[in-house]
Amino acid sequence: MTDQYIGIDLHKAFFQACAVSPTGDRLWEGRFPRTPAGLAALTAQCTPATAVAVEASTPTWHFADGVIGAVGELRIVDPFKTKLKAGYAAKTDRLDARRLADALRRDSVVGIYYPPLPVRELRELCRARFALVQVRTALVNRLRAVLLRQGIADARRIAKTADVAWLETVELPPRARASVVALRQVLATVRSEVTEAEREVRRVSASDPITMALQELTGIGPILALTIRAEIGTIDRFATPAQLASYAGLVPRVEASAGRIRHGRITKRGSPWLRWALIEAAMHGTKRGDRVGRWGRGLAIRKGVLKARVALARVLCTEIHQRWSAVV
Repeated sequence: MTDQYIGIDLHKAFFQACAVSPTGDRLWEGRFPRTPAGLAALTAQCTPATAVAVEASTPTWHFADGVIGAVGELRIVDPFKTKLKAGYAAKTDRLDARRLADALRRDSVVGIYYPPLPVRELRELCRARFALVQVRTALVNRLRAVLLRQGIADARRIAKTADVAWLETVELPPRARASVVALRQVLATVRSEVTEAEREVRRVSASDPITMALQELTGIGPILALTIRAEIGTIDRFATPAQLASYAGLVPRVEASAGRIRHGRITKRGSPWLRWALIEAAMHGTKRGDRVGRWGRGLAIRKGVLKARVALARVLCTEIHQRWSAVV
């Protein structure tokens, strides 16, 4: 039986805690630094019969790793699905912690997946590579903008590494030349880091049976396979492919009232990296020679390419679910 319910309002430098009894009485509350000493002070007041709830945010996993061994239950709360502020006019750290503790006591919080460290390491690898590619794209676009402002029409040539040397032959004013030199230096560094990150992604992907199985699907290579593998974590989380598609934010919003049902745009809730990987893989779906490919090409004509990609990404969710389940 649970002896106390603790709600945690987590911030970058500190966290506010509030404990309530099974009957709802406030037992204690306090503010702790988000340091090893602060975590130790919190866990000293916990027992194996204690339940703790904390909202999901950037520092949540580090906090959870520090307390999970000292409590009986740890809930990572989805802030979008758990309504903690309903009926309250004020909002403070103390009130947020109290409301979270009381919601946990009433079992009205919605928990999310707590990925183990190996899965989080895979996510860090794939997300870091994704961020580096975004930086590379931004630098290339900036270089193109500098050249276009100087009337250089074939600025698109700098998209490839080999074509960067072509910039040496372009005549530019002194300030524009200085900008190009600086951007080229940063771009060379970022491209090197992207190459190294992708080399590591391919190495890890080649040693994992699940990613190897996913690469048998059309449009999925080692980078997309490992990204999908990392963001899903374990396929047992999803009983059906529809749940997987919902987690990727690929299902439409539904508004139902007075017997009328309206479907809107996709929710885009869940993992944006998983949604990106599925949409990228779906770009190859219309090239398939099977029934799904023919359906996708027809859908692209009727509804447009973008809607067809989303629909094909949902089909991929079914294929990924089936292929992954067969491996495990």
